[in-house]
Amino acid sequence: MPDIQATVNTTEVIITGFGGQGIVLAGKILGEAAALGDKKESTLVQSYGPESRGGACSAQVVISDRTIHYPYIRQPDILACMSQSGYEKYIDQLKPEGILLIDQDLITPGKVKNPIYAIPATRMAEEIGRKMMANIIMVGFFTAITRQITLDAARDTVVKSVPKGTEEMNTKAFTKGYDYGLALLKGQEKKAAGKTGAIA
Repeated sequence: MPDIQATVNTTEVIITGFGGQGIVLAGKILGEAAALGDKKESTLVQSYGPESRGGACSAQVVISDRTIHYPYIRQPDILACMSQSGYEKYIDQLKPEGILLIDQDLITPGKVKNPIYAIPATRMAEEIGRKMMANIIMVGFFTAITRQITLDAARDTVVKSVPKGTEEMNTKAFTKGYDYGLALLKGQEKKAAGKTGAIA
């Protein structure tokens, strides 16, 4: 995976899904973790379809080391999708070197050249007993895969952002997503090392 942080100072993120999945909350957590936890600049722009619950929904987050003059995103560096319609709406905007995160049970990606990182976020949330926490699992996954926000900043912001009394369960959901992301990266590294060894 290209280290986005090393090559540019500004990273543009779109999280998309449908109303009721907590897409805007996920974007808010990313933005606040970057700004308050990691002391970077961040902006959040949200949009809803004609129906808030069930309609198309997205959150656009810009994270930067410098002042952000324009909060709207034309070509995201990272696209996180939690619905097929959201994927279809934004996939053509993803930068050629950008990365794609998907809920693997909800999205069937077409042929794209971008790196794809998939997690069964909704299924994992159902296993915890709270389907509504799929967004928090995705935030944990995003944190591990992209490294755009630190673990401590993300986890602390999750705890501050969720309803009182659900902090422990949401932290568990976040950790599940984060650990899944780390395991996925480790598996890819082993696979790459195996290929290198085979060539040598």
